[in-house]
Amino acid sequence: MTQPAETPVAIPLAESSRIAIPKLGLGTWKLAGAEGQAAVESALALGYRHVDTADRYGNEVEVGAGLAAAGVARGEIFLTSKVWYDNLAPEALRRSLEGSLRKLATPYLDLFLVHWPAPDMDLPAVVAALEAARSEGLIRRWGVSNFPLGLMRRLEEIGAAPACLQVEYHALLSQRALLEWCVPRGIALTAYSPLGQGALAEQPVLQAIGRKHGASPLQVALAWLLRQEMVVAIPKAGRRESQQANLRAVPLAAKLDAADVARIDALPKDRRRVNPDFAPDWNA
Repeated sequence: MTQPAETPVAIPLAESSRIAIPKLGLGTWKLAGAEGQAAVESALALGYRHVDTADRYGNEVEVGAGLAAAGVARGEIFLTSKVWYDNLAPEALRRSLEGSLRKLATPYLDLFLVHWPAPDMDLPAVVAALEAARSEGLIRRWGVSNFPLGLMRRLEEIGAAPACLQVEYHALLSQRALLEWCVPRGIALTAYSPLGQGALAEQPVLQAIGRKHGASPLQVALAWLLRQEMVVAIPKAGRRESQQANLRAVPLAAKLDAADVARIDALPKDRRRVNPDFAPDWNA
């Protein structure tokens, strides 16, 4: 017997004067080949309208194919890609952007991010190249990823106005300082690895709150993020079942009560999982 289709979940926006971005998106890191294309098609069929990729992921062709095959109008999709830190010279950045557009088979990106900062980058030149791409209509908005607070302040000092900051953020890693900086300025904070790369499934407090609400601990962790102002989450989910499970965190966000939130807030917040050799000083 065919199972009835689920009622699509309405995904709210993180909305400010700088950006309007669906608060739940599909992360595609490590989703490549046929699996990557199928994941994008499945997510869009379920009602996702935000897809995140990057040149470094090596899957932009598959993501683009998934977008095309899904049959959703391009204007309804919020599409993000990123430039790697060794391509931040203006000419290299432009080549990377044009390559992403070509592989994704799209005339523009809704958001284009500097994937990681480079120690020797010429930040004013990077911003100028991003603003030039925006003025030409190749990107709607630009932002940065993995920038610590010091670099966010430096952007403001040079008059730059990023629309989004993407960083690792989950129930066991605090980003309070960055949130307190971004939110008043209308900068969205996108949480990558929002489920701690699956590790949060074994967290006892999240398990207990999940039992209370008839949800999984991962759904609780995701709901905790989604209820926060200007916070966006992009969990990777290759299987349709995982994508559906993540969508159920959207209504759950409104059901978490003050006691639930206080218990999650009290968890250790120093469990960083993404910290490569080229990462910046997170406390700078």
